Amino acid sequence: MFELGAEHGDGGNAAVRHGTPPAAPPRLTTTVTRRLSTKDLRAMLADLAMLDTDVPDAERIEQIALLESIKAGAAAAQARATVAFDASQRDVQASRGVPVRERGRGIAAQIALARRDSPAKGSRHLGLARALVTEMPHTLAHLAAGRVSEWRATIVCRETAVLAADDRRRVDALLRPGLPAMGDVHVARTARALAYQIDAGSVVRRVRGAETDRRVGIRPAPDAMALLTGFLPVAQGVAAFAALDARAKELLAQGDPRGRGQIMADTLVERLTGQASADAVPLEIQLVMPAETLLGRGEEPAVLPAHGPLPAAFARELVARCGDTGARQWLRRLFTAPASGSLVAMESNRRRFDGLLRDVVLLRDATCRTPWCDAPIRHIDHVVPDRCGGATSAANAQGLCEACNYAKEAPGWRAEVLSDGPSPERQHLPAHAVRTTTPTGVAYHSTAPPLLTGQRLTGGAAHELPSALERHLEQLLAA
Repeated sequence: MFELGAEHGDGGNAAVRHGTPPAAPPRLTTTVTRRLSTKDLRAMLADLAMLDTDVPDAERIEQIALLESIKAGAAAAQARATVAFDASQRDVQASRGVPVRERGRGIAAQIALARRDSPAKGSRHLGLARALVTEMPHTLAHLAAGRVSEWRATIVCRETAVLAADDRRRVDALLRPGLPAMGDVHVARTARALAYQIDAGSVVRRVRGAETDRRVGIRPAPDAMALLTGFLPVAQGVAAFAALDARAKELLAQGDPRGRGQIMADTLVERLTGQASADAVPLEIQLVMPAETLLGRGEEPAVLPAHGPLPAAFARELVARCGDTGARQWLRRLFTAPASGSLVAMESNRRRFDGLLRDVVLLRDATCRTPWCDAPIRHIDHVVPDRCGGATSAANAQGLCEACNYAKEAPGWRAEVLSDGPSPERQHLPAHAVRTTTPTGVAYHSTAPPLLTGQRLTGGAAHELPSALERHLEQLLAA
């Protein structure tokens, strides 16, 4: 099954809604005399940068339409290359004696790296390519000719994912005549209706599959906010929302000055965490800020690891608010290299070195170290494996998500530390860096990000806090 991002809307049917027949997509009428080579693709990319746009508007529209068709054709070619790579890599793994159940590990990760995407998207790209090349020949033909976009081809595959291969081919054949003229919503509805007609049991399998995928997630939002989401069965989701809504109505009837949405949000936090107040958040969430910012003598942003920067004034307010609510707070000094901002060392009152070592890596790496993968860190992994003599140290450690850690265990993957990173004695060294080489010999580099992402500004007036609040913050530091 495919788990895909938000749809882009039915923007392609505007002409149909206004009674004007849709313009046919431009036909790419070229005579193929030989196969394109990798060198040809490089030349093509360079030529596109030299596109002449100093032409009449009618020709500019034609250029835009042709380039859209070229993107679609490139997506079809990319799908064929992806399937060929998958088959070749599986043959290589079989020749190396990899058990059948483990063959295919690391292939999607290599595709993701090549496409500058996360491993999760690499799996989707591979699944889409397999479906198009092996089961959806008519949709692939439309894509290769530039008559449909990659997204609309993806919709067809997504809506038929629960069908058997033969039934999928039937839907593909039935959609062939009208697919180029359909918008996103029309494609989704038509493909889904055909799937239901051919195999009504697919509806039940889809619902059961969705319930198996229930989960909770969090991602950053603008203005120092976060989006906490739950993917739940409809009955449970409605019940949870109704309970929050009922509590909001009850408190509003009692004269609570907060708005309905504010009450529901606060009640959610209180019931999930067991806190008496939603504001009583303990600062073990790892709020990182310069001492100058904490004391109001600087405006460099604070950082919430795995979330991003926070305004200095808001970070100070958060610290003070937690103190006022009685929430437990810990202050830990972190030492960074002045030039790079990389983590050098950290102070701890905890007894277990293993716990501190894990904290160092989590703070240093922030998110999964695989290039273009922004997933949360799940595993602290040896760069050079322990079985190969790699040390259990911060220099030989990297934070990885679960998928990336498993992918690098496939045959042919190897990694090495290029820079140990700065230390208290050698703060001038560059940030911690790792080179990962895939089974095909392609190398990718990963550098630990600066702990604090803001730039220190000089010459400006420092923000002044009320003296009582500043004394409170200084007492926290002293303690």
